[in-house]
Amino acid sequence: MIYMFIAEGFEEIEALCPLDLMRRAGLDVTTVGVGDTFITGAHGITVQTDIADSDFRADDLEMVFLPGGMPGTLNLAASKVVINAIKSAIECDSYIAAICAAPSILGDMGLLTGKQAVCYPGFEDRLTGASIPDCKVVLDDNILTAKGMGAALDMGLKIVEIFRGANAAEELRHAVIAD
Repeated sequence: MIYMFIAEGFEEIEALCPLDLMRRAGLDVTTVGVGDTFITGAHGITVQTDIADSDFRADDLEMVFLPGGMPGTLNLAASKVVINAIKSAIECDSYIAAICAAPSILGDMGLLTGKQAVCYPGFEDRLTGASIPDCKVVLDDNILTAKGMGAALDMGLKIVEIFRGANAAEELRHAVIAD
């Protein structure tokens, strides 16, 4: 199961675009609201998540997905449930995906040392120990990072590629006219 954690002040497109693509590809994704099931994004869009963080269980964890935005990233970083989910993903050798400012959470946890990672411009100093390539999306081992809202579609397609293969991702790219 892919668990997408959504906190107050999240960047809506960074969550909803990849979520849409993952579900179109038939991936099992559960949205997890930090503190509630109704979460309002940075631009006033309120979404209802599938579960609240109090109901999260890491039993079938394949990926933790962290959308960015402010103060969404700060709210994710302050959540013990989110931090424990990231630690569970590391222990299980599952994937972790973070976009925009959210890769800073991984950097602060020391998870990016020796890895390539990207983030929203201005947060690079928080990617402790990472090398930062000039690209919008980068996968290094089991950590996937992306620069921001403009990379949300590419990130979603990369997740589809990880779980369904390159052909499925390319078919979906064509279907949503992302060429």
